[in-house]
Amino acid sequence: AKLARKQVQIFKPSIDKRYDAQHVVSHDANAIYSTPVKKASEILDKIFEDCSVVGIDEVQFFDEEILSVCNILANRGIRVIVAGLDMDYMGKPFGYMPELLAIAEYVTKTQAICMRCGAAANYSYRKAASEETVLLGETDLYEARCRKCFFESKIALQRL
Repeated sequence: AKLARKQVQIFKPSIDKRYDAQHVVSHDANAIYSTPVKKASEILDKIFEDCSVVGIDEVQFFDEEILSVCNILANRGIRVIVAGLDMDYMGKPFGYMPELLAIAEYVTKTQAICMRCGAAANYSYRKAASEETVLLGETDLYEARCRKCFFESKIALQRL
């Protein structure tokens, strides 16, 4: 969208300061400026009049208002691109992602590589002993796992 000279705005939850407070940063250090917000409704207040594309990162951390915010923007003709985890560390649907997936026109699920066996991975295995739903971390706390390795590890932990 930027190459096409579209007005693009990126937002992220203000609690996500893992790599940078005001940039969305990928694991391979690519960065793009973003506006941190505490709650989803703030996004509507910060949209420029000529904005045509909105990106929202770590969407699973936002409150329920993220659903109406995405719909309002899309209904205005703004292209809305959201990124986030669809499952939490327990392998359960995460936040409002299931509802966002249901109302989306297009869904692209990307996979990582299982850190145990090398297969395609779509689970986030938590290496820390916390039961908090939201525990921000990187490779120090999480590891990509395929279904088989994820559930083998969960079963092994239950036996302890």
